[in-house]
Amino acid sequence: MDDIPRDAKFWVGLRKRVFFLTRGRNDSEDLLHTAYIRLENYRIQHKVDNPAGFLVRTAMNIGVDNHRHDNYLSESGINADAFDIIDDAPLQDEVIEARERLARVNQGLAKLSPRTREVFLMYRIDGLKYREIAARLGISDGAVAKHIAKAALFLTEWMEGW
Repeated sequence: MDDIPRDAKFWVGLRKRVFFLTRGRNDSEDLLHTAYIRLENYRIQHKVDNPAGFLVRTAMNIGVDNHRHDNYLSESGINADAFDIIDDAPLQDEVIEARERLARVNQGLAKLSPRTREVFLMYRIDGLKYREIAARLGISDGAVAKHIAKAALFLTEWMEGW
């Protein structure tokens, strides 16, 4: 690594050469970066006399390969975006955070009175309307509204800052 200059002028010059040799591809910096990684991997087992030349030639070859690949996909009618696998699953840290938040909500629910908890869960989890809850429990619609408001206020304060 000592034989590769670290100054910006050297790298700008390499990037310009790669840009020119790849006929103005806009990804010349990416090509040069990939070439540098290949250079370092290659140097593990081989001696490289001209690292700058290696970088430019490798970047150019990668650019040609990418161009051929892009042409193949477009001529074949294959949508390149079809190869991108979209994973809608949440990340592990998001799952852990959601589980912790759910545990906190469950702790808060446990602190509610049994009737308030029952009314709130019937409304939020079962999706019942006030009138349906009132009929099932034999209470008024107003009482249902008060239980739900009480639970919502308590849980909002319970979860605040958490």
